[in-house]
Order: sequence, then structure tokens, then C-alpha cells
Amino acid sequence: MTTRISAGTALPIHPPAVDGFNRIRSSVTFVIYRTQATMQLSIINVNYADARHAAHLSELLDAYARDPMGGGKPLEPEVRTNLAAALARLPYAFSLLAYTGTEPVGLATCFESFSTFACRPIINIHDFMVTRAHRGKGVSQHLLRRIEDIARGKNCCKISLEVLTNNEAARGAYRKFGFQPYQLDPAVGTAEFWHKPLEN
Repeated sequence: MTTRISAGTALPIHPPAVDGFNRIRSSVTFVIYRTQATMQLSIINVNYADARHAAHLSELLDAYARDPMGGGKPLEPEVRTNLAAALARLPYAFSLLAYTGTEPVGLATCFESFSTFACRPIINIHDFMVTRAHRGKGVSQHLLRRIEDIARGKNCCKISLEVLTNNEAARGAYRKFGFQPYQLDPAVGTAEFWHKPLEN
């Protein structure tokens, strides 16, 4: 039987497992989308114990790190080797991989946080990338939609992320999906993302 999928619609192959991160990660759930570029896209919940998933996770994160917007440097070999196992030890982490056919073309790694003001969970998108050859084809919007589905299933109050001010392509994709700079009151300005590196 042939199923016709219209542009921008999602076809769940199994019911999404969103009532716990362990279920999200161990599930074989995936969603198929037909993008505006008439490309069939499947989004997989990463099982960190799966060697194929782990390899694609580190491959795409390395591509992201090598991009100027990711720092322009490859990941250290030990990071690529240990990444999936390290994420598997974090019960509040989950990752998604987007595929066209068998080719991985997009990655999102997210962490659960918590809003004390709302007394509800938050999903923070820590890593988010689409391979250069597949940008502008709707992949980012479908990855974000899947993250939102998971966040709503967890009763999260919001999804957060960080973006470089000069990454206009990413900023445009995020704004298109409904993200905006964080502020409590325009009179006191918008929040900034600060960090302090710690030496080993």
C-alpha cells in the first residue's frame, strides 16, 4: 500500500514515547516527513547504545564543530569516541537524528532543565545542526517540531536555545518556528548567554 504524505505533514510510525527520557531514548519511534523540497525525511530518537546511531551522532557533531558557526575546529578523538556513552549516563538528555534515506542530515541534542518561575520543566536545545547540503530544505523546522512534540508531552513550559548573533540563517530558522530573544521586560533588556571556561 502506498501512503501519500503532503508537504510539511508528519506520519508517526509508532506512537511517540514522551512520558520519560529513558523511553524516548530506547524507543525505535521515528517520524517521516515530506519536506517542501519533496524530500522524504525520517527523524529518529537516538539510542545511545546503538553503534550506528552513536557513529552518526559523533559524525554530525564533528561536522558542526568544524563549521565556522561551531568554532571551526574538529572534535577531539576522545570526544567522538566517548560522546554517546557519556550522554547515555545523563537521564535528562536525548538526541534526534534526521535522515534522508540512510544519510544522516540533521542532529539535535537536548537536555531537560527546570523553570522555578513556572515550576515546570524546560527543554534546552544544546546542539542543533543541519548538514550544509541539506540546509534550506525544511529539515530544521521538522527537527524543531519533533522537539516541541516531546516538550509538550513532558508538560514543559518552554524550549530554550542559544544562537550566535551573526548566524543569520539559524536565527531566521528559529524565528520562523516562533523563537525570540528572552526578556522579562523590554525596559531592562534581553538576556545574554555568558560562560566561564574551567581548566582541567
